[in-house]
Amino acid sequence: MHDKVTIPDIRGLEAEAYQQNGYFTAGQARAHGASRQLVDHYVRQGRFKRLRRGLYRIQGFPTSQHDDMREAWMAVGAHDALLSHESALVLLDLSDVIPDAVHLLVPRRRHGLRKPPGVSLHTHPDSESVPTVWRDGLPLTAPARTLVDVAGQIQPEQLAMAVRQALRRGLLTAGQLQDEVARRASKRQLQALQNTEAYGWDTQAPPPSVRHSRSA
Repeated sequence: MHDKVTIPDIRGLEAEAYQQNGYFTAGQARAHGASRQLVDHYVRQGRFKRLRRGLYRIQGFPTSQHDDMREAWMAVGAHDALLSHESALVLLDLSDVIPDAVHLLVPRRRHGLRKPPGVSLHTHPDSESVPTVWRDGLPLTAPARTLVDVAGQIQPEQLAMAVRQALRRGLLTAGQLQDEVARRASKRQLQALQNTEAYGWDTQAPPPSVRHSRSA
């Protein structure tokens, strides 16, 4: 009895890559029956370009604004990674400051993950369901979590501007932000947000309770 032969579906792989701005992973190639040797063959031919370990792109595919974030997200693992912190702030159009690294949030069980160059990894409890929104085909932390994550890490004026814009554009309400702070902010993050006039807290009222244990 002969072993079943899998015929490589290169056109199918390219069709999937076209839905991902030209990118595909080694795992996706295998799912289409393309071995590493075959992919390397097409790299030598100039059909594909190897970007980093396990990540490729169709040669000549047009570049886009957030290619660095997409590459990092796919390299870390698109199935459970989210753009977060300053990277999420940029994708939400709440900051014009270019982060010095791509920030990604992954489940804590992946804390031993090999970190790709130019990536800053953060973790959340495995059991936590992280609210997610999508921008430009990329998943990222929802506005309330994003603002709490960056509080105390970016300049106060940048944080105040981000909070004002998020509220003005209806990305969240002050109540949603306060709920997120009460759920998971550190003292430092709480103080940074209270110092922004845009936050709208009554400074004479007791602050919401703060859960000091938080994701990394």
